[in-house]
Amino acid sequence: MSLIHDDHPDLAALIGEGRVVAYFGYGSLVNRRTLRTRFLGIRRAEAAGWRRFWLPRPQPVPALLSVRPTEDFVIQGVIVYDLADHLPLVDEREAGYMRRVVTADRIAVENPVAGDVPLFIYEASADEETASEAGAFILQSYLDAVMQGFHTLYGRAGLERFVEETEGFRTAVLQDRHAPRYPRPVELEEGEAALFDALVSARGATHLPLG
Repeated sequence: MSLIHDDHPDLAALIGEGRVVAYFGYGSLVNRRTLRTRFLGIRRAEAAGWRRFWLPRPQPVPALLSVRPTEDFVIQGVIVYDLADHLPLVDEREAGYMRRVVTADRIAVENPVAGDVPLFIYEASADEETASEAGAFILQSYLDAVMQGFHTLYGRAGLERFVEETEGFRTAVLQDRHAPRYPRPVELEEGEAALFDALVSARGATHLPLG
């Protein structure tokens, strides 16, 4: 059983018909509370050969999480099983990123489904600036959703790994937690706000009051 939601009952049959694709999620997809669509299946997974970083966007748009090719690096996240017909919509949602084919040997999936499924990852260019280099800010409401997802799926160690290994944290975090600008905000559990704030502060982030 998935820690995020149960598989669609027809997942195996759809794979057999060649109607399923999979893509690696490394941001808000790790938190089931942000999901507005029920996927065919979703699993904890690791991807080898990429590193997560905060990608600056044109002002006043906040930075977003992305990944770029980085040898000898492994990141945690999830594998999403989705209908192949939905891929154009995913491409539209991930506009600005490049969809790359991933070979199965670079993805380790917990309890993988049987059958051959095309694998993809959405990445940025290796030479992109980080948010800290560009002076871009991070939305606290978005960061909360991502950090809660890693905390839930991978525990304290996974959460700390996410913060420590993600590049670009040395920038401003806009404190919109109580007036969220992120469209899929989450309610934090007791103690999470203090924990998240302490971890990102230790990583070099500064907190910018809203208003």
